[in-house]
Amino acid sequence: MIDFKSIDRYSRQMRFHGVGEEGQRKLLASKVTLCGCGALGTVLANNLARAGVGSIKVVDRDFIEPSNLQRQVLFDENDVTENLPKAEAAARKLRAINSSINIESVVTDIDRTNIESLCEGADLILDGTDNFEIRYLINDIAVKYNKPWVYGGVIGSNGMTMTIIPNQTPCLRCVFEAAPSPGSADTCETAGVLGPVVNIIASMQATEAIKILSGKPETINKELVQIDVWENTYRRVKIAPLLGKVDCPCCKHRKFEWIDGEFGSQTTSLCGRNAVQISNRTPNKLKFEDMAAQLKTLGDVSFNKFMLKFNAEDCEFTVFPDGRAIIKGTSDIDRAKTLYARYIGH
Repeated sequence: MIDFKSIDRYSRQMRFHGVGEEGQRKLLASKVTLCGCGALGTVLANNLARAGVGSIKVVDRDFIEPSNLQRQVLFDENDVTENLPKAEAAARKLRAINSSINIESVVTDIDRTNIESLCEGADLILDGTDNFEIRYLINDIAVKYNKPWVYGGVIGSNGMTMTIIPNQTPCLRCVFEAAPSPGSADTCETAGVLGPVVNIIASMQATEAIKILSGKPETINKELVQIDVWENTYRRVKIAPLLGKVDCPCCKHRKFEWIDGEFGSQTTSLCGRNAVQISNRTPNKLKFEDMAAQLKTLGDVSFNKFMLKFNAEDCEFTVFPDGRAIIKGTSDIDRAKTLYARYIGH
């Protein structure tokens, strides 16, 4: 009988001088929170599950669409037809890849009210998101609780990554004090995303995570790496001198403005989707059976335990048990709020 729990399944990784058996055992004892399981997140989750990270919490707010399949490597067409949330579909695939580790899926929007609990107990936080608001929340939590994290971002054929260990490297706000203003930078809607750059950046992030979790934090890359796979450019930006030399509100003054609610929103225009997410959490889970009965005059209403879907006013509504909704067919936040109030009413 095959013993999938045997450490021997990692034999090739343990033969690598940077890991060894001691490093592998540290990986198996480690816990990671993965924030976002789309393009970057699926590659990160796949790499870390195969590497033997002992516990991976996969957090994502979204569901799977056909356009995701071009670059989100854990998903397939069956996941789309089953209307599965990304976190749940990813968890199922990861458990099939490595049944000897613990995989937890959390279908929720990450915001200042829950990020602390989502990251509690994690030895490391990984950025698999597509927006800076969540990254600044991660940065606040990481600095506040002295947790390492690895930033990554991709757009078009460009990607960048940076490893942050509080008190040893500059934090995100040392390098990017404020998020880009709306409309000032390309998005995946305007510039698209090339699949190979996703794999490269996420693989670099995963490698940094393995270094830290296996007990070799001294080997991390202490520079901001920027690549463009189409233009064949690779750039390394020295950021170490920023540590302690910039007037950082986060790591120098310990002002956690994002988790304190001084910055951030409860409404998000979703990248590349012509869609708006409304975060309006309710104390009790929504009763989809009752909602479906109320909405039946609109036409077809479908639901499972993860989400409810219906169409109205040329928009597609996807409602989640916690009261959150994604309204596809508009990028107008005010219109989305009006539609939410009209049809969901919470």
